[in-house]
Amino acid sequence: MSPVVTFLKHPLVIALILIVLLLMLGEALSPGFASGQQILRLLIVAAFLGIVAAGQNLVILGGREGIDLSVGGVVSLSAIIAGNLMSGADSGIVPAIIACIATGALFGLINGLGVTLLRIPPLVMTLGMLGVLQGLLVVIRQGIPSGRAAPALSQFVTQPVLLGLPGIIWLWIAIGLVMAFILNRTVFGYRIYAVGSNEQAAFMAGVPVKMVRIALFMLSGVFAAIAGICLLGYSGSSFSNVGEQYMLPSIIAVVFGGTPLAGGKGGYTGTMAGAVLLIVLQSILTTVNIDESGRQMVFGATLLLLMLFYGRGRAMRA
Repeated sequence: MSPVVTFLKHPLVIALILIVLLLMLGEALSPGFASGQQILRLLIVAAFLGIVAAGQNLVILGGREGIDLSVGGVVSLSAIIAGNLMSGADSGIVPAIIACIATGALFGLINGLGVTLLRIPPLVMTLGMLGVLQGLLVVIRQGIPSGRAAPALSQFVTQPVLLGLPGIIWLWIAIGLVMAFILNRTVFGYRIYAVGSNEQAAFMAGVPVKMVRIALFMLSGVFAAIAGICLLGYSGSSFSNVGEQYMLPSIIAVVFGGTPLAGGKGGYTGTMAGAVLLIVLQSILTTVNIDESGRQMVFGATLLLLMLFYGRGRAMRA
């Protein structure tokens, strides 16, 4: 296989090509869709998904069919906690960040303990946790929106802070750099790939498999909490279901980026491109007046197609 073909078959390259094609399609459907201002808006929205997908990426890399379906609930709960603690005052930003990150880490810890100690399948464990979080949201909010974002947070998320880009974009870039460093330059990163590739071999080599997997679920909760805080700054106030829209897309973004659901290979750079791709696709669906239920059907069908290719790839490797 020639180097050019190998390059073009790389998941990141495929995602970037699809992004360009979708932008061209959007421009044809609605002039101005691919304008600089519109692309910036799409990147801001993609950043929220990309941050959630960072944690999802880590859990999936850890193998054992790892997946975190509770991220949407953590996003929503964090947005509510942050809104109530801030109440429109900048003085509440630091307490809100600490409380939200601690909350995300706690629920991630519970997920990790359930998966590792109780041997509950990740799909079942995190789905059950999502139910717990949804019930908790109803108890806390009783369906009534409350709490407001601090002005400084809203400005960070929506207003340019450097080179014409808002803070949320720079935060996402920083997360991408940190993820690349962790996965490629640290012992913890090597252990993630080892556990995801062959859990038994990693254990025999002295890797603390359970601790690694627990840490991955905790990080997933932390990233979801960070996304919840940022979403509060974007919307100005919190809503009980603000995080529901990120559960399925966060998984699709990871798989689009070249990380198979079997784990053990892949990275976060492709996931970032996958997040942008999904947001552009979602925007096009909105442009052609497809409602939320239709968009969810498209995302579900996309995930099924990806699973089809994933399953074929795994069969061939076997």
